[in-house]
Amino acid sequence: MARKNKRQVFENIEVLDAGAKGKSVAKAPDGKVIFINNAVPGDVIDIQTTKKRKAYYEGSATTFHKKSDKRVDPACKHFGTCGGCKWQFMDYKHQLTYKEQEVVNNLTRLGKIELPEVTSILGSEDQFFYRNKMEFSFSDSRWLSLEEIQSDKEISNRNALGFHIPGMWDKILDIDKCHLQEDPSNAIRNEVKVFATDNNLSFYNARNQRGFLRTLMIRIASTGEIMVLVQFFHEDTEKRTLLLDHIASKFPEITSLQYVINSKGNDTIYDQDVVCFNGKDHIEEEMEGLRFKINAKSFYQTNSKQAYELYKITRDFAGLTGNEIVYDLYTGTGTIAQFVARKAKKVIGVEAVPEAIEDAKINAERNGIENTEFYVGDMKKVFTSDFIAKHGQPDVIITDPPRDGMHKDVVDQLLHIAPDRIVYVSCNSATQARDLSLLDSTYTVSRVQPVDMFPQTFHVENVVLLEKRR
Repeated sequence: MARKNKRQVFENIEVLDAGAKGKSVAKAPDGKVIFINNAVPGDVIDIQTTKKRKAYYEGSATTFHKKSDKRVDPACKHFGTCGGCKWQFMDYKHQLTYKEQEVVNNLTRLGKIELPEVTSILGSEDQFFYRNKMEFSFSDSRWLSLEEIQSDKEISNRNALGFHIPGMWDKILDIDKCHLQEDPSNAIRNEVKVFATDNNLSFYNARNQRGFLRTLMIRIASTGEIMVLVQFFHEDTEKRTLLLDHIASKFPEITSLQYVINSKGNDTIYDQDVVCFNGKDHIEEEMEGLRFKINAKSFYQTNSKQAYELYKITRDFAGLTGNEIVYDLYTGTGTIAQFVARKAKKVIGVEAVPEAIEDAKINAERNGIENTEFYVGDMKKVFTSDFIAKHGQPDVIITDPPRDGMHKDVVDQLLHIAPDRIVYVSCNSATQARDLSLLDSTYTVSRVQPVDMFPQTFHVENVVLLEKRR
């Protein structure tokens, strides 16, 4: 029953499904959909609404009358406050079910395309501690729990090193133990926080733009190499050296210790100079004997083990015999291009980020791969008929665009040149569905393989094989 006030309460509502962005779905007595941020399908709950729209409500579960058999106890004590693992309270096999369901729903309902039998989603072998890269933020005014706010106890130390509270750019949750990256990630982060506090190194205040310590990035490669990068808001040679010397001494296993001095308004380092303090200026990933040099600004799939599985599926879908010209659109640092190169005549990689293309060229040379070429530029401007005429008609195109999908001009060009096969790798099946719909006049979807790269989250990758209609 709903109370007639601005924020309504719905009682004894069964949660029916999992929806987009980690929300669960129920139906209100008036027939509208309710999106709930803290429930699992199968829960029976009371819901306090937080937003009312024309077609739906948003709300939170306040009382649990019955808990779903799909539930598990979250492993992380920060679950529910930290926004990083929204599905940690759902058993992993059910996470996979809902991820696969989302892919199928998006392709059929949004794309309105005919699908073959979808291959069951490929789950991740590691359900925790699978990320090779984590970024943490310093703050001198950490997020306080309700209990801390309501207590009479004076809180003298507000320093935090952790994650942004969802939707709050200046609020940082202090993290004791994160379940996303393997050791020594937690040990490094906690030691940095303790040492900095003990030595009066000031933590950043984003709202007032002051403080010394800004962010901490940790990358751990499948090869065992470790990169640590500390971002400082301003230079203080004595304090900076004090901290970095301590990190190097305490964790000799770190193979690349670097820093950035960034006094601008945001934390991004892509326009900043990265300085190597100790060790190498990069780490290396390895896959089937190929080695990929990863610097502080490089993009690399953040689940190394599952990236290997994703690339194997992509190569299998491409159906290469050794005679094909392959174009790898949105190639990034060229990992897929190099991974498939042994089975192709030639691979052309295109990417908008100049630093990524430089990495791709360096990695190809170091790996002794001579049949790849890499070009930089805006995809819709580079991937033209003149470009095709110069580099050859592709037999296969692999495309792995960002979350927004492909620009319509790129889709139009695919339709114009009409390669025999297109392998479409996507981190957003909704925009993938839109693009597949545009390609449907010329191509049929012959294979679909969802891949879970991010356990405990609602994100899902999907690989589709498109073959030219005959």
